[in-house]
Amino acid sequence: MEQYIDDFLNFLMIERNLAQNSIQAYATDLVDYVDFLNDENIIDMHHVEPAHISKYIVSLSKKDFSSFSIARKLSAIRMFHRFLQGEHEQETNPAENLTFPKLSKKLPNVLSHAEMQHLLQQPDITDKFGLRDRAMLEFAYATGVRVTELISAKLPDLLFDEQLVQVMGKGSKMRIIPVGESAIRYVLDYCATSRTLLSRASTDDTLFLNHHGKRLSRMGFWKILKKHVQNSGIKKQVSPHTLRHTFATHLIEGGADLRAVQEMLGHVSISSTQIYTHLDRDYLREVHRTFHPREKYYRSL
Repeated sequence: MEQYIDDFLNFLMIERNLAQNSIQAYATDLVDYVDFLNDENIIDMHHVEPAHISKYIVSLSKKDFSSFSIARKLSAIRMFHRFLQGEHEQETNPAENLTFPKLSKKLPNVLSHAEMQHLLQQPDITDKFGLRDRAMLEFAYATGVRVTELISAKLPDLLFDEQLVQVMGKGSKMRIIPVGESAIRYVLDYCATSRTLLSRASTDDTLFLNHHGKRLSRMGFWKILKKHVQNSGIKKQVSPHTLRHTFATHLIEGGADLRAVQEMLGHVSISSTQIYTHLDRDYLREVHRTFHPREKYYRSL
């Protein structure tokens, strides 16, 4: 069965051109699935039936996996069996007609304007690492990029003369994102001072460098962010993706068009962007009271 997984992962890499992080996620889910089948004494994919997959889903529920995690795993299993069917390793797809667990509408965690401003002010910009951290936080909040896109940014990607940055997103798709003056200022200051001090003879054109003069890892950025969140006193659970959620939410709260936000985030479907329309009810009520002509009329009486 391990060979089947390897063949499927190669298919995702070569035929589907998926990012390495996505391929690793598929690998993790499928190895867990195959381990379950082995425990059930099923060592041949021809013997897998819908009942086995249903039993696996039930086992995940008993382990308190969220509905989102279960849905993701079932999606991976369905695609895996579809691949095997296409390769004539199975006559049918035993996962094809299984239904996904009902997903609750989980809203993303976001920072308020005040919290985001407080977080940005935590790094000590008189220190080379502090200036780098401030530049990264400003860049992340200004562009809404994914953490992988942030740490993969290159110097030639900065089109600051036009207040733009180009980003290589999922599926190797390039997109152009506007970037504000505050982020530009801190990134340019970082490039002129800190980056020069951090660079080594082997350093390439990666924008944000670690203390070895190399590209930061995802975990490296997460640790930096965690340190500044703790210093800020913010009690919310904050991850690198929280900055992306905050970027999108603040834009929409400010009146940005949903399609424009979709383009900046690099979402293929508008439905992925619609989750950010969870504007605070008090905010919506205030907008209504302020701008609706009838409300304005009665408030003037």
